[in-house]
Formats: sequence, structure tokens, C-alpha cells
Amino acid sequence: PAESVLDIVVTWNTRDNTNESICEFGIDGLQTRVKAPKLPTKFVDGGPKKATQYIHRVTLANLEPNTTYLYHCGSELGWSATYWFRTKFADSEWAPSLAIYGDMGVVNAASLPALQRETQQGMYDAILHVGDFAYDMCNENGEVGDEFMRQVETIAAYVPYMVCVGNHEEKYNFSHYINRFSMPGRTENMFYSFDLGPVHFIGFSTEVYYFTQFGIKQIVMQYDWLERDLIEANTPENRRKRPWIITYGHRPMYCSNDNGDDCANHETIVRKGLPMLNFFGLEPLFYQYGVDVELWAHEHCYERMWPMYNYTVYNGSLSEPYVNPGAPVHIISGAAGNHEGREPFFKKMPPWSAFHSQDFGYLRLKAHNGTHLYFEQVSDDKKGAIIDSFWVIKDTHGPYKDL
Repeated sequence: PAESVLDIVVTWNTRDNTNESICEFGIDGLQTRVKAPKLPTKFVDGGPKKATQYIHRVTLANLEPNTTYLYHCGSELGWSATYWFRTKFADSEWAPSLAIYGDMGVVNAASLPALQRETQQGMYDAILHVGDFAYDMCNENGEVGDEFMRQVETIAAYVPYMVCVGNHEEKYNFSHYINRFSMPGRTENMFYSFDLGPVHFIGFSTEVYYFTQFGIKQIVMQYDWLERDLIEANTPENRRKRPWIITYGHRPMYCSNDNGDDCANHETIVRKGLPMLNFFGLEPLFYQYGVDVELWAHEHCYERMWPMYNYTVYNGSLSEPYVNPGAPVHIISGAAGNHEGREPFFKKMPPWSAFHSQDFGYLRLKAHNGTHLYFEQVSDDKKGAIIDSFWVIKDTHGPYKDL
């Protein structure tokens, strides 16, 4: 989505400069023509070939809610196939369904067939791809990125494909990620938020904490933006309208993976902030502003945690841990499939880990209303079986208790 769910941005790439970017769209046919006010953007890959392509972006604005549109894109030099999408409602009184995953490559994209089919069947209102694409988009002079985009076109041409940045995008200062996607917020796709039904979603970059050769200014800018966005989401009117706040970022604050990754360390940088100083840590920020669920990837597995803060479990109650929990719920779903394979878990699992699986697969979310969220993890290994499902239920939303 652009700034509203009734503005859809269509993005496509061409090898040649066509000098114009046009979308033709409509409800019964391709009656309406929109031409981008700007020329296509030239994008040069950082590899030895300096392969060049042109990025086209057209905004289809002020669409009708709950309506199916046909569209194709191109220029007088050639046109794409005709695709379709269905708009949603701008208000908060409906129940969106999403598919959520990270770490999907061109090779061994285990979840891709099911996601293609289910998207085209109309099961999802949006997709969240939580970092790590293609492995890697810059490889082979960007050809691996092109191939990845062709593969996900079968999903992303039909529903908004919302992304955040992962460590595999770092090459050439994240240029493939910045150029190939079009997220709202005008921050080069690094941090932004959007509303869908009763949920306020916030996508952000964990990578600013790890690739500090690009300076810590990015960390400060993002942190300030996150705080401003959370303050705005917590105004009484906004929190009443959209009670749920869900964040997604690539590298987790917590994980139980026996592989030397940062999230298996006690003091994860994303969680605690910069080493020594503990500045700009996101765990206290998200707790302070009452974030309900935090979605992560990076580990090629699925893991659900009990509600927790600073390694302490704050279950709603013994029998119903996810009913009015006292802290955010962390979920890792980074198992959509790539050539790096599966992730090992610790032999002795920590007490805050509620469920874990090495199966390839993806997460589904249905936000039923302002009090009920439903999650389920689909296993590709088990041919689409649901291996874990749970409800998060909250009667009231807002900042958690002062500790």
C-alpha cells in the first residue's frame, strides 16, 4: 500500500529505458490510464558488469474499497500480462488475513508453491516478507534478484507485498532492496508503518544495528521515527480504532538456535542497543508503548515464545498465557526456504520458548477484531499441515506495567 490502503503502488523493472511508465486499469477492463509524473529510475548494479535496469512506479490512487481491479503496466514499447488485485477497506472494522515469512531464496523456496496458489485463490490481504530475499539479489550481476522478482511476481502482482530489510540485502549499501521495492513513508523502504483493519503494522530495519560502517546516524533516525510513530499510534483515538500494534524486523531479540547468532546471545544488540552504552535498544521502547506482537525471521525455523520482557515470562495466566499477557509475544518465522538449509536448536530449550520446529513453512495471521488475533504456522514438509496455532486475546491495549 501507499499512504492509504486505497492507494496501490505498482512497481516493475525493464532492461531498457522506455522513457515512460504507464498503468492501464479498471473494474470491467483497462479503461483508465495513469502515467507516472516522473521518468523511470535508472538502477545500476554494483557488480563488475554494472548491469543497468530501469525501475517504474505508478500510483493508482483513491480506489474504491472492496473492489477487484484488472491492470497491466508498461509503455508504448510493450506491455505486461494483465493482473488483478482486490482493494480492502480503509476503516478498521474488518478482519485482514496475512501470510508472514522471511528468508526465501530462489533455490529451495519451499513455501513458494503454496503461497502462489493461496494468494491467487484470494486467501490473503497482504504479505509480510521479513527480510532476506533471493540469496542474494545482487548475485550474478543482479540476475538472481531478477529471477527472485519473477518468482514472487506470482504473489506480489495480486496483493501488497510488504517487506523489511535483512542481512542478505547489505551489499552495495542495500541498493537492490532500496530500488526493487516501494514501501510507504519515503525512507528508502527501511522503516514505515501502515494500517490494515484493526492493526497498526510497523516494519523496520534491524540491520542498522549490525552494519554500523554506514554510521550510527541511521540507528538514531530510525529510533526517533519509531518513537514518534508509536506515540501517534497510542493516541486514545488511534489506539481505540486500531488496538493492535504489530512490529516486524529481520533479526530477532530472542531465539533458541544453537548456531552462534546474536539472538542466541544474552544481550542481543536489537534488544539492548549499542554495546556498552545500551542506547537505542528496542525492547524497552516496544514495551513502553504496548506493542502486542513482534514478528521476526533470520533463523530458518519457526519459534513461538511465551509473552516476555527481559527474559521474564509474563503470561496472562497459567491456563491462558496469551489472554491479556503482560508483555509482547515474539514469533520467529524464517523458514520459507533457501539454499542454507535448516537451523539447529539447543538440546535444552529455554523456559521462555513455547514451541519450535525446523520444518520449512510460513505463518498465517487473521486479525479477527480489536480483541482477537489468530496465528497458525503451516508446514511445507507436512504438505500444508498446521503444526502450531494459537489465539492472542486482549481486552485492553496500551503500555505494559512499569517494571
